[in-house]
Amino acid sequence: MPQNTSLSTPSGNDKHARGAGVGWFLRAYLCVALVFLALDALWLGWLARGFYQAQLGPMLLAQPRLGAALLFYLIYLFGLAYFCVLPGCRVGGAVEGMKQAAKRGVLFGVVAYATYDLTNLATLIGWTDRVVWVDVIWGGFESALACALAAAACAWWGRGRP
Repeated sequence: MPQNTSLSTPSGNDKHARGAGVGWFLRAYLCVALVFLALDALWLGWLARGFYQAQLGPMLLAQPRLGAALLFYLIYLFGLAYFCVLPGCRVGGAVEGMKQAAKRGVLFGVVAYATYDLTNLATLIGWTDRVVWVDVIWGGFESALACALAAAACAWWGRGRP
């Protein structure tokens, strides 16, 4: 059975395409947002807090600029939902959907985080190679995991099965 991995809306005769369009996108966005934000809070608030403080201490603000952070999350989560989770929701079966979403998520995460980190390495005093490696690996892993779990949640939510 051929898999629809395109970015277009699934055809109307696909029994798994019910609710395609805005409804599917909102499900994908909500699911990936919940997972990604939880992972990021864990990473930034607990797991890697000391690492970033040690590596970038004087460059860090006492309080983050919440408006900029919110805008980043809105845009990045849109990208994950549209380019990674939705295509995963469109393939047959929850496991295959999770694999598709994870593959796309790791690629999306590595490209986005590498763009940010390598630009900083090229332009800022004090940005370290170590930060680049840790950030890019984390970004790829976090994005892949968030997309895979979001695709599974969408499959359960949208199709009535895990």
